[in-house]
Amino acid sequence: MRQQNREIKDFNEIVEVMKKCDVCRLALNDEGYPYIIPLNFGMDASDGKITLYFHSALEGYKVDLIKKDPRASFEMDCNHLLQYFEDKGYCTMAYESVIGRGMIRILGENDKKAALQKLMAQYHSDEGAYFNPAAIDRTLVYALEVQSITGKRKLPK
Repeated sequence: MRQQNREIKDFNEIVEVMKKCDVCRLALNDEGYPYIIPLNFGMDASDGKITLYFHSALEGYKVDLIKKDPRASFEMDCNHLLQYFEDKGYCTMAYESVIGRGMIRILGENDKKAALQKLMAQYHSDEGAYFNPAAIDRTLVYALEVQSITGKRKLPK
């Protein structure tokens, strides 16, 4: 990282940044070009490991790419604050961000419900927010096992 003073090194701080984010951009491999999609996500962070959970339709372009090559990168960011210093003719942006990469695996039927509950927990603060179980059979759920991750923060001036 070029600006070491902005790096978030503490695992728990990185996880806290991720909890504040509402979109995870997933980059898949598409014949030499990245295919980037914004997704809702859930997360499990324990014992120094992070797993991200996503859901989609049972079929589609994204699913085809995952089945061809399970390697993926991701990015998420939050706490944006545009700062304009008119007297200096200068703009900057405060933010927090996380990037990483890992391997995706499609979850089996026995693991779908727990993963979908983690997705719900990311967006609903009430414990055990309800979702219709009828959706489970028609939903593909997959997990990204994070292999490397970095966090970065630029504080407001």
